[in-house]
Amino acid sequence: MRILVVEDDPILRRQLVDRLGHDGYAVDAAGDGEEAAFLGATEPYDAIVLDLGLPKRDGLAVLRGWRDAGLTVPVLILTARDHWHDKVLGIDAGADDYLGKPFHVEELLARLRALVRRAQGRASAELRVGPLLLDTRAGTVNIGDRPLDLTAYEFRILSYLMHHAGEVVSRTELTEHVYAQDFDRDSNTIEVFVGRLRKKLGVDLIRTVRGLGYRLECRSDDAR
Repeated sequence: MRILVVEDDPILRRQLVDRLGHDGYAVDAAGDGEEAAFLGATEPYDAIVLDLGLPKRDGLAVLRGWRDAGLTVPVLILTARDHWHDKVLGIDAGADDYLGKPFHVEELLARLRALVRRAQGRASAELRVGPLLLDTRAGTVNIGDRPLDLTAYEFRILSYLMHHAGEVVSRTELTEHVYAQDFDRDSNTIEVFVGRLRKKLGVDLIRTVRGLGYRLECRSDDAR
């Protein structure tokens, strides 16, 4: 899953990028409103953390621009403005959640997981597809009773496929959602990671749909 962090404080921005990366997300970052507006409008994110007090362009203006353009990505507002009126303005501008500074990173992570779940129509922090169980809180994957030892990119690919279980996901879509913007993206490496995942899973759950991409197989009652 790919996240955009928009925060003008370089220390806090780096802390959030490092922690989200550690927790298995691909993360891009912006330090001002103009860069944020551009990235949000041109890159496919699964969620955005948006500070309101930004240089060059205010966070609320950025958010309104995204919503006016039809962008539906979940947005978590992060700000030092703690007056209830500012919260109302943020929600009315199209924010999905609001977190005031100072905050605990664990709470921010929990709220992000909830936003992504809601966007995918899921109620649980655990993703289950057949024998596969992925815990988005702990960053762990089990197949049956056996824990899987996955690399960061293997985890990201499997997580994205599980969030879209039963759907065909193209290599391009996977590339866009598992790599950050400044990474040297190569869709051919996706095939390598999928091949490794298949070996580690030991069961034929990831199907290749010729000419289209991959589909994580599930019955209608498997994914929840």
